[in-house]
Amino acid sequence: MNIRSLTRGDGVVIGAAVVLFIASFLGLYSIDQVDSSEIPNAWSSGPVLLGVILAGIIGAALIVVARGLPQAPKVVGLDLGQFGVAFTVFAAWSALGNIFDPAGGVDNIGHSSSDGFSAGTGLILALIATLVMAAAAIATPLVPALQAALLPAPKPAAPQPYGAQPPSGYGYPGAPAPQQPYGAQPQPGQPFGQQQPPAAQGAAPAAPQPTAADFSPFWFAVPVTRPLFGEDGSSAPIAELAPGTWYLAVEQRGAALVAQTQDGRRGVLQDTSGIQRG
Repeated sequence: MNIRSLTRGDGVVIGAAVVLFIASFLGLYSIDQVDSSEIPNAWSSGPVLLGVILAGIIGAALIVVARGLPQAPKVVGLDLGQFGVAFTVFAAWSALGNIFDPAGGVDNIGHSSSDGFSAGTGLILALIATLVMAAAAIATPLVPALQAALLPAPKPAAPQPYGAQPPSGYGYPGAPAPQQPYGAQPQPGQPFGQQQPPAAQGAAPAAPQPTAADFSPFWFAVPVTRPLFGEDGSSAPIAELAPGTWYLAVEQRGAALVAQTQDGRRGVLQDTSGIQRG
């Protein structure tokens, strides 16, 4: 799970879930002439616990998990994140009903039994938390400000001192390229990691392939989640580029870039606005 793919909207959902958990320990009701220490909390009420507290927390967890996974699993044809949004809306709806009728089923016993009943701190705080959670879950795909990365991308690796060995690994600037056979020369504009083999002894060296403005591969990070489309021009995305992760641009096609993911897949990034170069 990549936590750097979480957005500001996801951060609001997480914060609201924490507030909702705290609200579960506060009093549900406010009753005249009754000490607040004797008022039950959400953990003593099955409908409030299941319909508000757990529904909201489960919904927030599903949203965060779906965002952090490279490919969100589907349940009954729906993404895991969509289930999470539905849970948060249901929790807010249930919390609103408890605010209007905090006494619940006690109303059926007699009119005097519910006299003096009003919503307590726990119910009021739970309503606020679930409303904020549901609003953030719905608005994140629609509001660009909420789509920004929650955690900033790490800084590019600092230049290595003379003679020092660079760190190994993929996913950040400064990672070394695969070792080439002795005598092999990289061709300008050729995709990363796919160099021409050395020329046969006595043969004339191959002429460099012409490229657009002598493009050189570089590392970059995207400001928000963006789809990566196949090089064959298909409209279906083959992967998603997540904020907070460095990807390698191996070719330029007009305003678009051909990018390579950590698992070696290549595709076309059509929207290159606001990318951070390493």
